[in-house]
Amino acid sequence: MKPLDRFISQMVESARLAQTQDASAATALIQKALAESGLLPQGGLPQAPMAPAAPFVDLNQVPGWHAGTSRRHGRGAVHAPHPSRHRAHTDAQAPGRFVGGSFSCAAGARRYKLYIPARPAQGPRPLVVMLHGCTQNPDDFATGTAMNALAEEHGCLVLYPEQDKGANHNGCWNWFEPAHQGRERGEPAILAGMTRQVIGEHGGDPARVYAAGLSAGGAMAAILGADYPELYAAVGIHSGLPAGSAKDMMSGLKAMREPGKGRKLRQGVPAIVFHGDADHLVNPGNGEAVLAQFLKPHGVELQQHTEAHDHAGRRCTRHTWRDGAGRSVVEHWQLHGAGHAWSGGNPAGSHTDAAGPSASAEMLRFFLAQHG
Repeated sequence: MKPLDRFISQMVESARLAQTQDASAATALIQKALAESGLLPQGGLPQAPMAPAAPFVDLNQVPGWHAGTSRRHGRGAVHAPHPSRHRAHTDAQAPGRFVGGSFSCAAGARRYKLYIPARPAQGPRPLVVMLHGCTQNPDDFATGTAMNALAEEHGCLVLYPEQDKGANHNGCWNWFEPAHQGRERGEPAILAGMTRQVIGEHGGDPARVYAAGLSAGGAMAAILGADYPELYAAVGIHSGLPAGSAKDMMSGLKAMREPGKGRKLRQGVPAIVFHGDADHLVNPGNGEAVLAQFLKPHGVELQQHTEAHDHAGRRCTRHTWRDGAGRSVVEHWQLHGAGHAWSGGNPAGSHTDAAGPSASAEMLRFFLAQHG
């Protein structure tokens, strides 16, 4: 049974239990369904949302790894690496250092992994922020996307923020909650602050900062592009949803099945979108909705070009919109026959599809081309 169909059947059964006056069993089943879907924060069913004007504060219990390790830096704090889960790592394909740490600010705290290329920097380095999907973590996502090896070739830093299980049972970014959909609040504020801190501490180029993600990570990357256009020069959204496509967990599930419109962007941001047309978890129409959201602010002056490709046994259609200078500012890759997985990924990582174009390579090409 598909995840969404299972969720719906559980909710129908909970309604039946409620009608029989078995409220405790109905509540337990609802909690189970929400937890399995990755949409239930730790601690049970959510309370009524805060007033829109109130700033979000991460009320989850402070993680044990966070206590007693911080050192202040401006608006946030960077923390020493966790001794077991965040030790330095190297491999033959990506000879640089893969180190870990954590960041905190008023909105909350999150850990991260950072890839630092072995090749000497020739100046400020580009920075790519990679947001994993549900049930994933930075190491798994780095393995599956093989982004570190590509970053080594191009001299890029790669930042992998990690969602805390205390904030979401299945490690999903909370893209569907209003508290995490606005500028300078919730998870977007944490991610933006972490990005700025890494730029400052590791020689990142503020003009060449990009965000990309898969599924829930793709939806959060869309939010970062929508709310921080001055920070993220371009975004990559793989199997995700448009910013503002949900207002709570139920509408989030509906959006995954029945795509709707996202909110209006503050300004045009270059975007590259990947989505499989056989994705049974996040409806492929969401790829088109993301495209429409990021394409509209650029106006009608763009020139469209469409071409078909065959990549490693996968047919795909690439739609490109270019500006007057011939620069690609929006791309939409439709992956024919592909499901909910990172295109051209490494099978050693989760949620990857070895067939098809390398989403990592195409995203990095698109990102770096924004600056000539």
